[in-house]
Amino acid sequence: MTSILVPISEEKLEELKRRATEYNIAPERLAQVTIEEMLIHKDEKFNRALDYVLAKNEELYQRLA
Repeated sequence: MTSILVPISEEKLEELKRRATEYNIAPERLAQVTIEEMLIHKDEKFNRALDYVLAKNEELYQRLA
């Protein structure tokens, strides 16, 4: 696994620590899980948007084909 260094303000770091404490996990683990979830959900949002556009314009695409 590769590690990255991400600059973060003291204010954001304190918020990260507070939220990590709520979940009883290390702040580093919370940041890792958050990034992983964001990447997964980004793909899901894109796929939903793509499905919407294709369905909305299906008739137009058929006429243009």
